[in-house]
Amino acid sequence: MMNEPNYRRTRFACFYAYLAMSSVFTLPPLLFVTFHETYGISYTLLGTLVLINFLTQLSIDLIFSFFPEKFNIKWTVRLMPLLTGIGLTVYALSPLLFPSRPFLGLAIGTVIFSVAAGLCEVLISPVVAAIPSEHPDRDMSLLHSLYGWGVVSNVVLATLFFRIFGTANWQYHTLFLAVLPLIASVLFFLSPIPPMNTSTPAVKGAAKRTTGIFLCFVCIFLGSASENAMTNWISGYMENALHIPKAAGDILGMAVFALLLASCRTLYAKYGKNILNTLLFSMAGAAVFYIVVGSVTNTIVSFLACVLIGFCTSMLWPGTLILMEEKIPDPGVAAYALMAAGGDFGASVAPQLLGVIVDKVKVTDFALNLSATRGMTPDEVGLRVGVLIAAVFPLIGTVLLLFVKRYFSKQEKETVG
Repeated sequence: MMNEPNYRRTRFACFYAYLAMSSVFTLPPLLFVTFHETYGISYTLLGTLVLINFLTQLSIDLIFSFFPEKFNIKWTVRLMPLLTGIGLTVYALSPLLFPSRPFLGLAIGTVIFSVAAGLCEVLISPVVAAIPSEHPDRDMSLLHSLYGWGVVSNVVLATLFFRIFGTANWQYHTLFLAVLPLIASVLFFLSPIPPMNTSTPAVKGAAKRTTGIFLCFVCIFLGSASENAMTNWISGYMENALHIPKAAGDILGMAVFALLLASCRTLYAKYGKNILNTLLFSMAGAAVFYIVVGSVTNTIVSFLACVLIGFCTSMLWPGTLILMEEKIPDPGVAAYALMAAGGDFGASVAPQLLGVIVDKVKVTDFALNLSATRGMTPDEVGLRVGVLIAAVFPLIGTVLLLFVKRYFSKQEKETVG
């Protein structure tokens, strides 16, 4: 009788790959001002890099949602970190490769590491879920907590590097980050990859299965929107609405937000249970804190509410994956890809919507009158209205989760009966 494969190194490789992947989301925003001042790249083009990142990842999500059986999953997992390293290397060398048009190199590098990031979102979660474990839900939560710890670590490392060596040497720091994913690739090549379902099984109750996956898709969309609306705007909100200096706002806002997000996921990995109640209370808490941020003018209260949104929203993405695994047996790679697409879609729609609202509101008579009578700037009025409207995502999410709880409870009773 053959021995069961030892997946301990595989699990570690997944955790490390997720940690290393966080650099592709953290580094570019830290360098945008440097790119603008050094290479004369406009803010519009820099914003285009963010759009390229999102569209590339969403494309990978959708391709895997519809055609997962066309890919060799084991080789894709093993080569994925190499793509990350290649993308970051092209990113770092763009001024040398394209001296007259460095933006072209940055765009190419962004496409390459965004493909890797999309593959990471689609494949690492199902790999971890396929590894035999006594606590699969806690493994999933720990996996996603590493993204938050990676953000915090990358911000600290980049801040120290730029302070010591200056932003003019940003390429060396980027090349250092490009080496880290290569270790993950080596680990994957030395580790067994568990078999995973790449097709939708023909099972009894297919319609109910599809309904369950659709409900999880909407949950992860609303959860991601709730998280990323604040993630992308917390720095600007603290500077323009709370009048906290930018450097302090970045550290106290972005870093503390990421720290709380990572801490909550780590706590769930150690002690967590009953994911549906966790999702419900997290979504409701996020809605409350969004309303507090948008309506309370006290700086300390608003600041605390901002960062506590990070704590409340931390489990909404990984928690939905845990919910899907618990309620839908053997969901398959395509279902995970669909969840990644929902999360990426929410991460794009919410920040963009909030930005549009701010721009529209700040030029209205309402904003001008309020700024004159309440001592607020038009930008502050626009930001507060935008945050209040963004509260619609967790509010709808709370209602949806109440329905989801009843839906799955009914399904379980019918199955038992």
